[in-house]
Formats: sequence, structure tokens, C-alpha cells
Amino acid sequence: MPKQKYYVVWKGRKRGIFTSWAESEKQVKGFAGAEYKAFDTRKEAESAYRSKYEAFKGKPASHGKWREASVKPILPSVCVDAACSGSPGKLEYRGVFTELETEIFHFGPFPDGTNNVGEFLAIVHALTWMSKNGNPLPVYSDSQNAVSWVYTGKCRTKLKHTSKNAPLFVMIRGAENWLAENELLDDAVLKWDTELWGEIPADFGRK
Repeated sequence: MPKQKYYVVWKGRKRGIFTSWAESEKQVKGFAGAEYKAFDTRKEAESAYRSKYEAFKGKPASHGKWREASVKPILPSVCVDAACSGSPGKLEYRGVFTELETEIFHFGPFPDGTNNVGEFLAIVHALTWMSKNGNPLPVYSDSQNAVSWVYTGKCRTKLKHTSKNAPLFVMIRGAENWLAENELLDDAVLKWDTELWGEIPADFGRK
């Protein structure tokens, strides 16, 4: 039996939450600039309906799920994420304030990178940014590897060094040096609970 879906229509002939695609389609098909998205639970749909479409456009349906979770991430905080087309491939990473989802930094694309390298650099970039601005906040990443690498102070990537990705390796050495010179608190970097909270707010929305 197909799993029940809930369809949020922010902009259409009739706005609201619908429990069938057939009914939802009536509101958006042929409607210029229609705004709609499907969600797995009514709670997610209701939370999304209270928000704006822009917060979910081009992103997984689970984006923003953390706002309704029984246990929420620490706020205020910073979230980071990386996106890589291929492995190795074109890499970029960014950081955002968790609650507002406003972008703090965005770097790349860099050739011949990997997602874990991007996650590692993003975490350290967030830590250095906060250190310079005197604003220590927890940093969330959905990469367990990257979180572990940060606490050990070493980017244990198996990425092959090439002339194209030489700048990335310079950045990795710089990040490792910063970690060696700065002691991290136990809760400075935390793992984002994707199962409980949905996609991390810094997600690039390309999955």
C-alpha cells in the first residue's frame, strides 16, 4: 500500500494541505507560478505551510523537519555542508546560521575534490570564522568522518593529489595547522541527526 503523502500548496487556485496528489494537482496544474511540495507526515506539512515556500524550494521534503522535532539542535549554532559532483569531482562548501539559514560563507567550486574533504574544510572554516569574530557557537555537520577528522586534527582523505586540486591540499594543511594550535571543546563540533532533524540547513538541495 502506497505511503500517505501530504501536499502543501502555498500558491495555487486554492491554498492549503491536501492528502492526495489528484486534489493537489487541481490547484497547481496550469497555474502560473504555482508553489507546492509533498511531505511524508502531516506535522511536516503543517510546519512547512506556516513557513515560506522559498525555505523548501529545490530542497528535500525533510528540510526544516528539525523545527518540529521533540529534541532540537542547539540554537544559536552554525551548520555546514559540502556538495561534490563526482568523487573526485567539482567541490564547494558553505556555512549558514542554523535557525535563520542565512549564509555566512560559500567557497568553491574546486576541481578534483571529495565531499568529506569539503565537510572537513567547512567545519574548520566555521571554527576559524567564529574565532575571528569572537562568536563561539556549536558547529553541526552531517559527516561523521569530517567530525572525527576535526577532533583528531587530521584530514584522513584518500584523495589523490593532482595539479588541479593542489589548492585544496594547501587548504587542508592550513586547516590542520589551525587545529593543532587551537584546543576544541567537546561540544564545539556536533553531528547533525539527519534521521531526527531531516536535511541539514546548509544542504545544497541537490540530492
